Amino acid sequence: MIKYLITSALPYANGPIHIGHLAGCYIPADIYVRYLRLKGEDVLFICGSDEHGVPITIKARQEGKSPQQIVDFYHEMMKKSFYDFGISFDHYSRTSAKVHHQTASDFFKTLYDKNIFVEEVTEQFYDQEAKQFLADRYITGTCPVCKYENAYGDQCENCGSSLNPTDLINPKSKLSGSVPVLRPTKNWFLPLDKMQPQIEDWLKTHQNNWKHNVFGQCLSWLNEGLKPRAMTRDLDWGVKVPLADAQGKVLYVWFDAPIGYLSATKEWIGDKWKDYWQNPDTRLIHFIGKDNIVFHCIIFPAMLMAHGGFVLPSNVPANEFLNLEGDKISTSRNWAVWLHEYLNDFPGREDELRYVLTSIAPESKDSEFTWKDYQARVNNELVAILGNFVNRTLVLTEKYFNAKVPDCGKYTPEDLACLESITKAQQSIETALDNFRFRDALAALMDLARIGNKYLADQEPWKIFKTDASRVATVLHVSLKLTAAIATLSKPFLPRTADRIFSMLAMKEVSWKDLKAFQLPVQQRLNNIKLLYEKIEDAPIRKQIDKLHDSKIKQVQTPVINLPVKPDISFDDFQKLNIITATITEAERVPRTDKLMKLCVDTGSEKRTVVSGIAQCFEPHQIIGQKVLLLANLAPRKIKGIESRGMILMASDSEGKLFFATITGDAGNGNPVS
Repeated sequence: MIKYLITSALPYANGPIHIGHLAGCYIPADIYVRYLRLKGEDVLFICGSDEHGVPITIKARQEGKSPQQIVDFYHEMMKKSFYDFGISFDHYSRTSAKVHHQTASDFFKTLYDKNIFVEEVTEQFYDQEAKQFLADRYITGTCPVCKYENAYGDQCENCGSSLNPTDLINPKSKLSGSVPVLRPTKNWFLPLDKMQPQIEDWLKTHQNNWKHNVFGQCLSWLNEGLKPRAMTRDLDWGVKVPLADAQGKVLYVWFDAPIGYLSATKEWIGDKWKDYWQNPDTRLIHFIGKDNIVFHCIIFPAMLMAHGGFVLPSNVPANEFLNLEGDKISTSRNWAVWLHEYLNDFPGREDELRYVLTSIAPESKDSEFTWKDYQARVNNELVAILGNFVNRTLVLTEKYFNAKVPDCGKYTPEDLACLESITKAQQSIETALDNFRFRDALAALMDLARIGNKYLADQEPWKIFKTDASRVATVLHVSLKLTAAIATLSKPFLPRTADRIFSMLAMKEVSWKDLKAFQLPVQQRLNNIKLLYEKIEDAPIRKQIDKLHDSKIKQVQTPVINLPVKPDISFDDFQKLNIITATITEAERVPRTDKLMKLCVDTGSEKRTVVSGIAQCFEPHQIIGQKVLLLANLAPRKIKGIESRGMILMASDSEGKLFFATITGDAGNGNPVS
């Protein structure tokens, strides 16, 4: 029996999930998995947080935290967001887990023992001020291909070119800003150049069943000629290289991250992992964004080939990028719609976002999300078409048959045509999903709802009930059957919608294979009829647009700060200040204020509340665990009705950006600063 092993790209644990991530791989993967489950297939859906690599260490340095603190926070945030949104992973793991470190280490050692790697001493950039070798992402410079000035040492995010740090023009260290120098260091390379014929032969077998954008990008890499790629890095955060002469080195994050799929499987089902990863009947399918194509279609398959014994990807249906309101999504510029914020701002509207992002999915080219389009699609499609048909059917049944499923008489040609549309829609959806065309599949579902609306409008049961109640019973029986079919067919796309429909029908779910033959339970009473969807008004949409606009203004405005000249104080005055180390344990915005944030700080001996004017520079989730210096003996004062006991010491730059005043190392809480 065929087994399906479905993976979504491991989200990087240095920030929240945004709608670009959802449209790129998580919603398509979830739709596909839910579809397979409805069909009764053996499917395992795996994901987890990618917690190693240089961006993690950079963020940790910026925030004065350890890398583990950073990944712990974002792992829990992302995991909760996915769960709240309804992404139905069988298991969501993380690459800092012990099982992953062991699995990745063993994988590397197997390749090493098979003499796969090429050990080579190369010249690598070294920061003389920071006194350390620089991993690829610690180096920026001008891309030699497109001349983008902020390309990274491993990839240009502007043109997508894969780079080596030495390719950059005018390279600079992100640690100190200085120009790095080249120094010799030893690393272990995967000889992709020698493996190219094997990779090429395998890729050719997928020329006709992979998406054109995916296969085309692979072909361009092959045409350029694959080059050896270092699988180790000089870094102190990650999976340690399991060799005696590799002190201070870790596995390259793009070597260890895809192994996270394997380690997550081991963590979930133990020794049964081989039933999926080493079974020739397994279909391994990676859902990713286009920036990860080379790693999932060339590097990871090459690793699996070199190791031996593993199945190779059957398909990699990568999507292109989703843009936002006329601009590229940018986490650094806060130009994004964050999932956790959406769930807070639009509670209970998870399916609305799933619907819109699926209907505009960037399947073959970049697409764009706008809040006005979101509003229009929800109101004019979900509410006016799908919601309208279901609501009309249920309300009419309640009105004319006391909310009980009526029996039906002899079918007319119109009835049969309507019922036949269920089978046609199911076939269209199945064909589209089997070929990863999620937009087409969703369109077929909505066309079925349109057929239902037209059927009701043509039959006009409200006009003939008094003269032909039996005909109305048949019309509503057909409409209820269509409603149940819509519930089943919508389950992959709109899972909460499907659950609500079946709940109102007081029915168990109908499986995919039973859809054609199922019968409605006659005289079954409908349950708690409610609107499926409600219109989205202008006010919340305007608020979201304003939020984005405000973030853009903050990017271009440069506040002028005139620092007042303060008089000298005596040493005795300074001695009166009780400045201690502390840690922020809780943070929330003060309602109806723009700048104030209510903080709970741990001083070692107690937890106290401090109100601080930092809300325009930080989000609450960003500062949990932040080490701070606290002026502890500042007289208490009430701010917006909250008693504040102390002051957090901050610094600001010429643009008004705030920075926490803190110390390096772990001094604990409550220690004096003198």
